[in-house]
Amino acid sequence: MESQPETPQQRARERGADVPALAEETEIGPTAPHDGAPVPDPGPTAPDDGAPAVPARRRRRLITLLLGLTVAIVAVDQVTKHLAEARLVRGELVPLLGDVLGLQLVYNPGAAFSFATGMTWVFTIIMVVVAVAVLRVSRRLGSTAWAVALGMLLGGCLGNLYDRLFRDPGFAVGHVVDFISYNGWFVGNVADIAIVGAAALVALLAVRGREVDGSLAVDVERRRRGARA
Repeated sequence: MESQPETPQQRARERGADVPALAEETEIGPTAPHDGAPVPDPGPTAPDDGAPAVPARRRRRLITLLLGLTVAIVAVDQVTKHLAEARLVRGELVPLLGDVLGLQLVYNPGAAFSFATGMTWVFTIIMVVVAVAVLRVSRRLGSTAWAVALGMLLGGCLGNLYDRLFRDPGFAVGHVVDFISYNGWFVGNVADIAIVGAAALVALLAVRGREVDGSLAVDVERRRRGARA
């Protein structure tokens, strides 16, 4: 049986049916530049919590500040501890400002400033957790003040953690070297000063509403409301 030749109307209908399919493929498929030019980098994307994105270069500078401060605190802490062990007699008080401030070598199994003795392994775990938390938070760093606070906190934790891990009486239960006596109330070290200073700075930043990425909590909340509206 002979096939009938296609009429112009049939050919037009077939061509018209192909046009939407081609248009659909064009809309769905990825577009690529035809001139070979590189696709521009859209830059940092804003986080889902409504806070502005932190430029990568600024974040690297702040992380460098954090790590540099951490290394400096650990170094000063360990050097002063070794000097205290070399030049001070254990338990003997050397006054600096009368009875208000002095030097007294003690070995502390507890927390900062000789609190909670007898729980050495607990504080070892706490310091490890704090150090890991600081490193995780630093990925969102966008504030110089927060970089200083986290650097002080990390340096103080690592300074005392070294003592916990590598000093007598054994691994993870080592006693921390304390040598700064405060009016006979408690004895601390450089790492303790850094930890307390970091806690005070973090409290101040929290009161002021300054986020880790440098934004203000009020502005972040305003952006969230605007995004929901």
